[in-house]
Amino acid sequence: MNVIESRINLNSASSQVVKADNLVAGYGDKIIWRDANFAVNRGQFVAIIGPNGAGKTTLFRLLLGLQQPIKGNIEILGAHPKRGNPRIGYVPQRHAIDTETNIECLELIQLAVSGNRWGINLFSQNERKLALDAMEAVGAAELAHRPLSGLSGGELQRIFLAEALVSNPDILLLDEPLSNLDIKRARELVALVNSVVRSRNVTAFLVAHDINPLLPFLDNVIYIAYGKVATGKPKEVLTSESLTALYGVPVEVMRDSKGNVAIIGNEDYCGQFCKEE
Repeated sequence: MNVIESRINLNSASSQVVKADNLVAGYGDKIIWRDANFAVNRGQFVAIIGPNGAGKTTLFRLLLGLQQPIKGNIEILGAHPKRGNPRIGYVPQRHAIDTETNIECLELIQLAVSGNRWGINLFSQNERKLALDAMEAVGAAELAHRPLSGLSGGELQRIFLAEALVSNPDILLLDEPLSNLDIKRARELVALVNSVVRSRNVTAFLVAHDINPLLPFLDNVIYIAYGKVATGKPKEVLTSESLTALYGVPVEVMRDSKGNVAIIGNEDYCGQFCKEE
């Protein structure tokens, strides 16, 4: 597989929600990664993986219209990315509201609907219904009147997911939602995101450090490392040949009896995604 020019093209162009052509990303004159070519369709679940500092969050910034590419072109829902696109639901690594606050979960999600009106008595019945429907969609209706400060990590991620869903977006961007969860909670959250993708025909991009909880559900992988981007189905990208080309050093991909992946190579090159030989 050509790691630089590989493409995701499973359906017709009319179903594409994100398309990148010869995309080069970076800051100023510093290039983070280059020559990314991919198309992602409606209703797909895509993982974005790679070592720390490889440029995974940079891709999110491009999709959110927070920065411009150095070269190439990227389109989202048939147009150039723009800030504040209501058709994108975004769950950042760090939430703007302190999770130690006593604000109730329902109020937080209603605030996402109203935009700028604070205070539970100021929300309309329609805003309340939209918020409750979003909580129901992620199995968190029972948390409506719980304060954020009293929630576990898994419960918080459900609430933040509901907050992102309340506008009925076409695309979900989830930036490392599994980072503070144990294996069981991580698998539960991934299964929940997959359920949302399939039931709502939403396209989800999820940045993760551990690919294994995602593998049973993924349609495609975008793997970013050392200035290169490999895209395709997990079985195409997560191979010794593909990752050796990506990292530029010998890398071996091994699978256990349950299908879990271990990536083994030179730690200096592979970072968190490789185990030292």
